[in-house]
Amino acid sequence: MSYSLQLYTLRNAIAEDLPGTIRKVAEIGYTQVEPYNFVATAKELGAALKENGLTAPSGHAPLLSQDQDEIFAAAKELGITTVIDPFLPAEHWQKAEDIQSTAEKLNAAAKKGAEYGIRVGYHNHAWELESTIEGRTALEYFESLLDPELVLEVDTYWVAVGGQDPIDILAKLGDRVKFIHIKDGPLTRDNKAQQPAGQGKVPVLDVIAAAKSLEVGVVEFDDYDGDIFEGIAQSLAFLETNTAAEGANA
Repeated sequence: MSYSLQLYTLRNAIAEDLPGTIRKVAEIGYTQVEPYNFVATAKELGAALKENGLTAPSGHAPLLSQDQDEIFAAAKELGITTVIDPFLPAEHWQKAEDIQSTAEKLNAAAKKGAEYGIRVGYHNHAWELESTIEGRTALEYFESLLDPELVLEVDTYWVAVGGQDPIDILAKLGDRVKFIHIKDGPLTRDNKAQQPAGQGKVPVLDVIAAAKSLEVGVVEFDDYDGDIFEGIAQSLAFLETNTAAEGANA
């Protein structure tokens, strides 16, 4: 298991200076990133990643609302091997037939992605956990409709904000979960109150341990009240120190 950084965390810095921001990420110690909106920035982003020795195993792109061929071609150019749809608003998660429709569309996207050698996934927010379909959360119901090759990236913070125990949800979703978003804070919708990993209410290390087929843990802040570069540095330091300690004790 390795750590990555969702670049949406640094969207303001990237808008001002993409190459300089990517250089800072590398200097902090990250070796992997998870780009967003990468079709628009593929050329500049690709050059910055290469220059700083960073790779992008996964990336976020709106597969259900934009040109999939364009997305997969840009992903291939950047070396992204898993493209994750990052967001479908709450109204899509209230009724079984709407969730079935979304699953069908994502299954079709996965078939197209396979032609490019790219895997497809989905990333949740809180509402997929707040809605109940046939006695289980909408996210669990959705997972049961996905073809075997699809993966999930579970945003463990939003699972908790949505009223569920992330450890329990990760156990229920099992091997489908290949990525998680690691974030911490007071478990409210106040994004500015989010905190570096290990400083909030999420049992971060237990959550990571609960994802049994995890490939990459992705650090993310939706927003932050402090210096965001200090925030991502503190998260990485916490994760690396504690993972190393666990490895030594294993």
